Amino acid sequence: MTLYRSIIPAVVVLGLTTACSKTQEASKTSENTAQAEQASYPDWTGKEAPAPQSTVDPSAVAAIQAMSTYLAGLKTFKLNTVGTMDVVTADGQRIQVDGTTQYEAKKPGIRIHYDSDIKKRDFYYDGKNFTTYSPALGFYSTVPAPPTNKEFLDAVYDHYGIRLPLEDLFRWNDSRGERISGLRSAGNLGTVTLDGVKTTHYAFREPDVDWEVWIDQGDKPLPRKLSIVDRTDPARPAFTTRLSWTVNPALSDSDFTFKPGPDAKKIPMAEFHKE
Repeated sequence: MTLYRSIIPAVVVLGLTTACSKTQEASKTSENTAQAEQASYPDWTGKEAPAPQSTVDPSAVAAIQAMSTYLAGLKTFKLNTVGTMDVVTADGQRIQVDGTTQYEAKKPGIRIHYDSDIKKRDFYYDGKNFTTYSPALGFYSTVPAPPTNKEFLDAVYDHYGIRLPLEDLFRWNDSRGERISGLRSAGNLGTVTLDGVKTTHYAFREPDVDWEVWIDQGDKPLPRKLSIVDRTDPARPAFTTRLSWTVNPALSDSDFTFKPGPDAKKIPMAEFHKE
């Protein structure tokens, strides 16, 4: 599966030893979306889904920007995900791999634990240092890091090629608008109830991927489900995950500090060199 930075799931993080007044605008967008939901939901009963339309709906773009603005404004949060990723064999068969992620964040501070049968990784950022740790191997690497979450996410990718899970959910409100300008299509597919919660289902197309996101309706636009399809591979492998949030929990600085055990072995973190 081709790795694409746009919305990277936890299972895609690189191996340790290698390249180890916006609230009002969001409210108005939510109201407009709610009014359009019933009419815009496609009737696919008994037939195939229609081909994607090559139009970008401004309300769909505004919805993901409002989502990112809301997430970036949270003082603290906890996030649990359960996801499935397709891995394509040499003869083109898709095989599913399941994994879970526990995510805690504050300003500054990020801690992530990813767990699957094929890979386990822990990530710690405390506002000063970034550590990636392999519990199964006992190896860890620690490097200095910038003082803010945004600077940190940029730095670990630029210098070490490491993509943290789901980080781009927080990036769609980037004022530079590079991703927005690259959208091939964006649309509102209407209301979907997930685990008793009403969400709005949006679909997007970028040059190499198709993706969907289901966002809570109302003034707390949390993403509840995410699905990505890689169009660069003929097998069209997909990643799908469900997200469960705890907003503004109590978190302490010690939650984000890595404390190596007596058998843990420190190794250098390999730098990433762009071709």
